[in-house]
Amino acid sequence: MAFLIPRRAALTAAALLALASGCGDGTSRGTPDRDKPSATPAAPARRGFTLLATGDLLIHASVIRQARADAGGDGYDFRPMLAADEELVSSADVAICHMETVYGGDGGPYTGYPSFQSPPQIARAARDLGYDSCSTASNHTLDAGAEGVTRTLDAMDRAGLRHAGSARSAREARARTVLTAGGAEVVQLAYTYGTNGIPVPDGKPWLVNRIDPERIVRDARAARRAGADVVVVSLHWGTEWQEAPDAFQRRVARALTASSTGGRRDIDVLIGTHAHVPQPYEKVNGVWVVYGMGDQLAGVMPDPRGQLSSAARFTFTPPARPGAAWTVSKAEFIPHLVDNDPIRVVNLPRALERKPGDPRYTEALAAVRKTVLARGADRDGLTMGR
Repeated sequence: MAFLIPRRAALTAAALLALASGCGDGTSRGTPDRDKPSATPAAPARRGFTLLATGDLLIHASVIRQARADAGGDGYDFRPMLAADEELVSSADVAICHMETVYGGDGGPYTGYPSFQSPPQIARAARDLGYDSCSTASNHTLDAGAEGVTRTLDAMDRAGLRHAGSARSAREARARTVLTAGGAEVVQLAYTYGTNGIPVPDGKPWLVNRIDPERIVRDARAARRAGADVVVVSLHWGTEWQEAPDAFQRRVARALTASSTGGRRDIDVLIGTHAHVPQPYEKVNGVWVVYGMGDQLAGVMPDPRGQLSSAARFTFTPPARPGAAWTVSKAEFIPHLVDNDPIRVVNLPRALERKPGDPRYTEALAAVRKTVLARGADRDGLTMGR
């Protein structure tokens, strides 16, 4: 089986070996530390890099119908819906999406809300757009049980799309999701607040990662000890339809951003999903926290704010001396909207360059901007990108 190497962020040697072998339990997210090759290649020259994160890919029934129509009735093609973000995503050195839903089998059945099973072609569309990795821990991770997790991660592997947050085995759950950019080793961790009351099957606690600050800190420290220069934590959390971060989000954010080892923070950035609406960005204990980006792709929502989202882009600068922390030298948000009939993602700053003064786009951009900056992120240097 052939696997694609990300166009911008090459996988580590250990991860490539795991992907190429296809042996054991099917792990593709990286190799446990004990399986690392003994030879260490020369460290590449270090430079700054950009990390892009976007909101939930929420595959409602209407999105499935649109993908069917865009494929001409033969299969499912999600690429036209996402096409407006191709330049944004592909130009980032590391691009992370959030795969909200699990996949159905080849040929279906495929379902939307409330229990999702999406066409696996969404994985290929995300990879073709330029995403390197996606978080897969969400309240819908267990919608189709352990089989749904397996189908989803298998399809993502076939597409060459990395993943963090769910696993097919205990061994895979212990592995790290590693990407490299600018000579830095970037590790993604992902967790969810819950699974909509669906119990985790007995004997399979590793199927999905749950938010536990102590566990997240342990995982981040383990990643750092194993060589991570930048640790990114994806969190599926918050109160649906609430723009302000809730008490749980604020408490967890404070705990995670306050954690450090030897004077160096254990976590470098937090990126949030789940609330269906954009939420603020904020610097907490010197660490950027994106409480919620909203839905990057979704069907028509009961609240028009559910059509709005932001993408987060952080530029990391290498340290002046070995072992010191990489720093965020530039933080940006990019407002988005989902158009309907047909369903299409809209990068609002770019759309307004083509249609200056379009009232719908202007109002949507202003609404996203107001929410994103509601906790004073602009005073800490957050700017609007395109």
